[in-house]
Amino acid sequence: MSAIDLATPVTRFDQLVTYLEAGCTPKEQWRIGTEHEKFGFRKRDLTPIPYEGEAGIGRLLNSMADRYGWQRVEEDGHVIALIKDGASVTLEPGGQLELSGAPLQTIHETQDEINEHLHQLGELCQDMDMAFFGLGVQPKWRFDDIPWMPKGRYRIMRDYLPSRGHLSLDMMARTCTVQANFDFSSEADMVNKFRLSMALQPLTMALFANSPFLEGKPNGFLSYRGEIWRHTDPDRCGWLPFVFEEGFGFARYAEYALDCPMLFLYEKGVYGSGGGVPFRAFMEGKHPAKPGVYPTLGDWQTHLSTLFPDVRLKHYLELRGADAGNSSSLCAMPALWKGLLHDETALLAAWDRVKRWSHEERDRIHQETPRLALQTLTPEGISFRALGLSVLEIARASLHRQGERNANGCDESIFLDPLFITVENNQTPAERLLEAYKGRWRGAVEPLFWEEEFESFYAECTKKA
Repeated sequence: MSAIDLATPVTRFDQLVTYLEAGCTPKEQWRIGTEHEKFGFRKRDLTPIPYEGEAGIGRLLNSMADRYGWQRVEEDGHVIALIKDGASVTLEPGGQLELSGAPLQTIHETQDEINEHLHQLGELCQDMDMAFFGLGVQPKWRFDDIPWMPKGRYRIMRDYLPSRGHLSLDMMARTCTVQANFDFSSEADMVNKFRLSMALQPLTMALFANSPFLEGKPNGFLSYRGEIWRHTDPDRCGWLPFVFEEGFGFARYAEYALDCPMLFLYEKGVYGSGGGVPFRAFMEGKHPAKPGVYPTLGDWQTHLSTLFPDVRLKHYLELRGADAGNSSSLCAMPALWKGLLHDETALLAAWDRVKRWSHEERDRIHQETPRLALQTLTPEGISFRALGLSVLEIARASLHRQGERNANGCDESIFLDPLFITVENNQTPAERLLEAYKGRWRGAVEPLFWEEEFESFYAECTKKA
């Protein structure tokens, strides 16, 4: 990747394209980054964890820094993130805790990273009467009960996004995801990976569907998180039809980003409102808040991070379609996509299954998948369950060929096991939870907190390392 001077003023379109092109990385240097979010709660009463106080998120972050050598990132005197060895621990608006993993070569290394993170978190939680679990949407709390974290950019988003989508605040405070980030070697490689991953994000949503409850009751969806994102902000969210059109490349994505309204103006470590002004106006020196001032490449970088399509292009591709899950399945997402994207034979085989779909058919699929998940039908009349099995088999064969083995001689295909169980049983994680809700939980969601909390999986994850 070429070095980028983020202080460089931007006055020409080709500078924006060159910035994106700088993400091209030789295949031998490809890495995978995995991000996962989780909800925290007080053990004694299953209530949200505030930022302040002896049993607050702020103290948790400070304790993690003190005990495990993480470096603090502060804003207005509050610790809002930790960084260490290329990884970070950050706060989402409603107190969700996120591990943004370091770029790693194998999924085995990703599993080790997650194990260590959960081990650290588990030790601290034992002393603080708190625990964490992974789910796509918070199943119990009312929106008004959730504390907001002290980050300036979240205050701006909270003011702006409701004008664009009626579920935008739910997205911020009541959702969690697991994401995977992948390199590309050239513009053509980026295009091929972008198209396949965009086409299959609804399938990803179906395989990882894990958000069937809201405020203590079934919400009518299997991935309510997927439905929430459909009603967050049409300017910057959803699927991008132009990705499938002839001529798509870095320049076309830059054009899309140029016309997206700005969320932020970031200067000297402080976030201000972007005023919903398209970045194009800023580049022309016509931003009302900064007349005659031109953005820098750092402003462009910030702007790109505020676009939330199902697949996002920065200096890598970020795949965003999955609900969060428990710790036994966190590596399934990067393993699936490493199998599909790091092997040309697999990429072409998977693309062959989706390349003929029209824009109208893709739009219909995106609308139906949050509710139907594996029962969603492709334009050919094939269920997502059958499509998922086919795609998983392609990914498994690819990971066999890639041959990255752990100390026990297992290749990375072992991380696909939770997804094979899902399609073979024809039961998403959400349907498993609904079955428990209607059965042994007797119409209550409270048992979910205990059954899905990460602490239950610490020992299991350590054994797999």
